[in-house]
Amino acid sequence: MNRGFRTRGLHAGQDPDPATGARAPPLYQTTSYVFDDADTAADLYALESDGDVYSRISNPTTRILERRLAALEAGVDSVVTASGMAALDAITTVLASAGDNVVLSEDMYGGTSSYFSKTATRRGIEPRTVETLDVDAYDDAIDEDTAFVHVETVANPSLKTPDFEAIAEVAHDNRVPLVVDNTFATPALCRPIEHGADIVWESTTKWIHGSGTTVGGVVVDGGTFPWDAADYDELSGENPAFGVDFVERFGERAFSQVVRHRAVRSTGSCQSPFDAWQTIQGLETLALRMRAHCENARQVAEHLRDHEAVSWVSYPGFEDHETHELASRYLEGGYAGMVTFGLDGADDEESYEAAKTVCESVELVSFLANIGDAKSLLIHPASTTHAQLSLDEQRAAGVQPDMLRLSVGIEDAADIVSDLDQAIDRALAARPVAATGEVES
Repeated sequence: MNRGFRTRGLHAGQDPDPATGARAPPLYQTTSYVFDDADTAADLYALESDGDVYSRISNPTTRILERRLAALEAGVDSVVTASGMAALDAITTVLASAGDNVVLSEDMYGGTSSYFSKTATRRGIEPRTVETLDVDAYDDAIDEDTAFVHVETVANPSLKTPDFEAIAEVAHDNRVPLVVDNTFATPALCRPIEHGADIVWESTTKWIHGSGTTVGGVVVDGGTFPWDAADYDELSGENPAFGVDFVERFGERAFSQVVRHRAVRSTGSCQSPFDAWQTIQGLETLALRMRAHCENARQVAEHLRDHEAVSWVSYPGFEDHETHELASRYLEGGYAGMVTFGLDGADDEESYEAAKTVCESVELVSFLANIGDAKSLLIHPASTTHAQLSLDEQRAAGVQPDMLRLSVGIEDAADIVSDLDQAIDRALAARPVAATGEVES
């Protein structure tokens, strides 16, 4: 039965506990599982039967979360990980080898950029960044050594939405998969697999959990990419570790099984049962929370656009946003809960300092390095999340010196606006007077 999104968010992947009748998801806080007999143990280790061996590989509680997220993202299966970055690393581990390259949209999270430029390169994997909206640039960058193409649904922090269907067509014409970071949109607003993506990953730390208490990530397998028609030795042919053909054995679930057994199992980047149980609690209200995030983000963006001290506001819901039409095509029910903006300033240095002062002056809004919390969060990317990048790299990723990134929470919108106003006033009052060098009072 094809149930609605909110229903799946509450019920997918879990029936009442057969042993006790408990309706809530049980927490299986265990490391390992007793085998019925030696043959059963051997079959489990040889991947000839499904079951739990050790919680670094799988666990009944984490499987509830995995099945639910797969159902919400329109995938065939998923694997939860210790963090969003662990999810990205798991994808890269099984798809890319030394000598390969990955084609990346240049509008991306600073941690993703640093991962590919500072970590993947140590494994001999070359990152190739292209202009996010230039579909032909992806085609030009892909060659026979390209492992995958990577984009973000709503880029962090430029808030650009790419043309998934066009980019997917280019990737598939070149026999490589399209990987999408769906963190900013969540499946409540966008399901990239329905628009041609092959693999989706998210930081479940953010809106999926929603309370700022639990770090986690997920890899979702779309189940449609023809791995046996492309050159991926971990998936098709004799696997280097298990000696089996994952496509033949697992069919449409081949990729998720490779991620589980060749990445998470080997590197220990699993999600703990307790963290999975915690995330399930937040996931149940995702659809309702995203509606509130989207509504508040619009109200805050409109207020900031009319603020005399604010020089610019970026919000995908505004018609003048560079990718408003694409966001309108691919996002359902809202334009996500993020707004970026900058203050008027005489030069980059002045606006840079003013942005930092705003962060230091908020009271209700929290100045911290996270997004997607039920509470409103603010940060200055140029001095924090993207500080490892050069100025040119920051600008290429959509980060300006004065940019403030606001994750709009679900408080009363009027209270968020009031707090931002007083913080902006403080930042303006702290500016030096150009003629005298004195500080304004």
